Amino acid sequence: MRCPYCRHPDSRVVDSREHDEGQVIRRRRACPECGRRFTTVEEATLAVIKRSGVTEPFSRTKVISGVRRACQGRPVDEDALAQLAQTVEEAIRATGAAEIASDDVGLAILGPLRQLDEVAYLRFASVYQAFTSVEDFEKAILDFRREHRAEGRADPPAPER
Repeated sequence: MRCPYCRHPDSRVVDSREHDEGQVIRRRRACPECGRRFTTVEEATLAVIKRSGVTEPFSRTKVISGVRRACQGRPVDEDALAQLAQTVEEAIRATGAAEIASDDVGLAILGPLRQLDEVAYLRFASVYQAFTSVEDFEKAILDFRREHRAEGRADPPAPER
């Protein structure tokens, strides 16, 4: 690491500390040439490749805003949304890839959202998976019912009309 004061091409690490669950590393360094100390911050970046080919940094805020729209009018609080976004980011980082397709981000959202709120899941999935007909919704609901039965839970109650 080049010294920002004397531009010497080398420095030694005096102290390292992790922040944000190991996603950020703060290093205190010393220059052997001028003796001054400075701090560097290293962060593992995660990039999302959009369908258009544009690459942008992963953003928990964007995950939360997309899921918030699906949860509109549902009993889901901000803490649950923040937890979902953290879960999604952890799942994506666990792949070890520095770049991930936006479709994979959507897939990573679907699982935790389904556990959080089934109606919000259907709303999100209808946009993400481009539902084009009532049959698409019916199929998703039938899948829910099959899973509920497989888990030994009762079917969700049918809506009153």
